[in-house]
Amino acid sequence: MANADGAPVPFLRFENVAKRYPGVAALRGVSFDVAEGSVHALIGENGAGKSTLLKILGGSQRPTSGCLRIGGLERDFRSTSEAIAAGVAVIQQELQLVPGMTVGENIYLGHLPVRRGVVDRRRLRELAAAQMRRLGEEIDPDTRLARLPIGQRQTVEIAKALSRGAKVVAFDEPTSSLSAREIDRLFAVIGELRRSGCAILYVSHRMEEIFRICDACTVLRDGGHVRTHSSLAGLSQNSFVRDMVGRSIDDVFGYAPRPLGPPALEVDGLSGPRLPSPVSLEVRQGEILGLFGLVGAGRTRLLKLLFGALRPSGGSIRIHGRPVAVREPIDAIRAGLVYCTEDRKREGIVPMLSVTENCNLTARRNNLRAFGVVNERWERSNVLGQIGALGIKTPSPEQLIRNLSGGTQQKVILARWLSEEVKVMLLDEPTRGIDIGAKSEIYSLIFRLAREGMALIVVSSDLPEVLGLADRVAVMREGRLSAVLDRADASPERVLAHALPLEKAVPA
Repeated sequence: MANADGAPVPFLRFENVAKRYPGVAALRGVSFDVAEGSVHALIGENGAGKSTLLKILGGSQRPTSGCLRIGGLERDFRSTSEAIAAGVAVIQQELQLVPGMTVGENIYLGHLPVRRGVVDRRRLRELAAAQMRRLGEEIDPDTRLARLPIGQRQTVEIAKALSRGAKVVAFDEPTSSLSAREIDRLFAVIGELRRSGCAILYVSHRMEEIFRICDACTVLRDGGHVRTHSSLAGLSQNSFVRDMVGRSIDDVFGYAPRPLGPPALEVDGLSGPRLPSPVSLEVRQGEILGLFGLVGAGRTRLLKLLFGALRPSGGSIRIHGRPVAVREPIDAIRAGLVYCTEDRKREGIVPMLSVTENCNLTARRNNLRAFGVVNERWERSNVLGQIGALGIKTPSPEQLIRNLSGGTQQKVILARWLSEEVKVMLLDEPTRGIDIGAKSEIYSLIFRLAREGMALIVVSSDLPEVLGLADRVAVMREGRLSAVLDRADASPERVLAHALPLEKAVPA
């Protein structure tokens, strides 16, 4: 398509798009173009406006001013169904699928093929199989979605979009829960979408992904458009960071050794569900123990056993030298051992409650007045202190936490535990889905807590993150603790050698 002077017309165009909510400007006159048959990255810190822009594109929000153009036509979507009808698909982090239905039913949900008033099952299987083959997957259309791994479910979501004729496909942090093999498969699918002429908008905090698959990039900051790079040639990660956060972050970790105290956490022979052999480990006061392993290695199960979210079947735990019987989370919390879950939306926050209520959720039990009346003065003082200490960006302590960015939600969860007397903190994927600026702040907080004498176990699927934070690295393989390495000995090659399944491992 071309305009009157022969110049090509961008397939997707945002023209001065603005969105205001009471007391906050989420978007301020954002303008950029996405070409047909290209992958265009959209990056920025949490709260920069990326999610709001995707909501406007997908029809779940309308702009306060400005407009969208798709294929040269101005669009004002009043609902998600209008956006879908116009050829727009937004692939969310939380997939919009029905686990109890089959692959075919999910792909054609809402427009199932019908013959003589009933669903034409034969035709449904043929159509669904063709869509999956187009994306390089040979999956039986009659397979229940719940039986598929997350990577294949995501492919089903994409097939669903294509079955509705999508020409604009937006991905919101699509790799946050995928293994390396599933990420490679997703990128192959995105390559197929590009070759078929789709205009693709790709939101990710992972800079290596941006350089790997994207043709162009737009940077947002504080709801405004900072810069659009029509090509990524000659650009570096640090140039994007400067655009995103307004400053250079040369050393995102900032590791510095510190004096370590006596053991804060001693675990001897801990066993439980799906841990094939007992685990023993020790973490000293002021120490950061990195815990690495491939997907399914048992890292999260181990943390949940320590915290009492899973019931241990054997072993012992000592905190600051004292035996602790952890049968449920309240036992761990009372002993000063707390857990920040990897799934903050489902297990970490209470979405319908405010920042104040989420922050004071557990410490409230210690600060009630007579007859169980909430001590509102203490709660307000505590939340204001935590907001200041952790740099929590919120219009008000009474803001609903669900309206805040992922990085800010993570800080509120940390604030909740720092409202307690904590001796040991378990952090499971603490920077998942968080932009590089917020990551730097979380890393600084982790190091500060370690300097103050807290013991921390940090689980991460990002090996550079583990190596950048940890004093020692513990490695899990197939539910077993396979190695504990000092920082000086924890090269990427050695860590991976201990993490890979035995038949694939290389000598350490």
